[in-house]
Amino acid sequence: MSPDTPALHLAVALDGAGWHPAAWREPGARPRDVFTARYWADLVRTAESGLLDLVTIEDALGLQSGDHLAEPDRRTDLLQGRLDAELIAAFVAPLTTHIGLVPTVTTTHTEPFHVASALATLDHDSRGRAGWRVQTSVRPDEARHFGRRSVPPLRRGELDTPEARALVAELFGEAADVIEVVRRLWDSWEDDAEVRDAASGKFLDRSKLHHVDFTGEHFAVRGPSIVPRPPQGQPLVVSLGHAWEPYRLAARGGDVLFITPHDEDEVTTILAEVRDAERHVGREGAPLQVFADLVVLVDETEDAARAHLARLDGIAPLSSDAAVLATTPAALADLLVAWQRAGLDGFRLRPAVLPADLDAIVGDLVPELQRRGAFRTAYGESTLRGRFGLARPASRYATVGSPA
Repeated sequence: MSPDTPALHLAVALDGAGWHPAAWREPGARPRDVFTARYWADLVRTAESGLLDLVTIEDALGLQSGDHLAEPDRRTDLLQGRLDAELIAAFVAPLTTHIGLVPTVTTTHTEPFHVASALATLDHDSRGRAGWRVQTSVRPDEARHFGRRSVPPLRRGELDTPEARALVAELFGEAADVIEVVRRLWDSWEDDAEVRDAASGKFLDRSKLHHVDFTGEHFAVRGPSIVPRPPQGQPLVVSLGHAWEPYRLAARGGDVLFITPHDEDEVTTILAEVRDAERHVGREGAPLQVFADLVVLVDETEDAARAHLARLDGIAPLSSDAAVLATTPAALADLLVAWQRAGLDGFRLRPAVLPADLDAIVGDLVPELQRRGAFRTAYGESTLRGRFGLARPASRYATVGSPA
């Protein structure tokens, strides 16, 4: 690589036994452990041993389905059920030191006050390594779990209808409001609000807690938070996007966006759309950092990798929004470096089979990238924001607003 090219960022997306629906049946899989804390701790510590930037932990408010827009498919031959991503992250935080911990939290049915409190707590727990993967829900079965609203069935062939576009705009507009409220709540305690002076008997400076006073179409939040300001000030906010509305959401309130190109030309096209979205919303400050999502199955040879994927697909075919690569560490490194030159900041790899493909990422891909000077050889900045070159922002209420 050119010495002027920055080292790429590398994340992994952890989900169940892996992103392939047949992964749980692999000889090295651990289906009996997937609902245990030790299983998740092992995965995250493996990722940290490879110096990865962060892990995202998948979550949803309904059982897994082959089509994430549809009702549960009620199959019994696929892994079903999951642990809460926020609680997984909280458990592994004190067991790790450097890696970023980014649970998925759905905005559609979750109160923003709860989201802000949980993620601020995770940032304290991890000493500044927390993030949040923002997700919306379009599934009627998930809405029925809460009973507060109804969501009409939405099928892939109907995504371009006026009704579907209106629903998507509503859900992403609500998500933008949730991000705004969560960010305000993170700022609602000034950094020095806690006095903790035992001699004077004063623990808190009440004048440094602030109402956020948000009123929107879906909710109103008074504030302040009940959790002191997170160590990062603002934990990292990330999201996955495939089209204009999610690009706008990320541009309005996010720090990192995951996209799903299938070739280098799509990388260029999508990046242009993302920058258009930033201009459209009038984004200020640092531009979005953009990662490509890739489902990866890694083996010693291309033939072995493809045969492995074909065998898994023969059990339960994989359907993916992201490109699926059955390849070798060297070929995968070639692609990552080439796509980075097209303008990407990094990659979020979705291991097809856990722990096997995570082990291959850490044990084979990372050393290959390091040999090319394309990836770090040690952790540097201690916080997740710092790792992405983002300054710790001051509280927006530090010099304005009335005390709570």
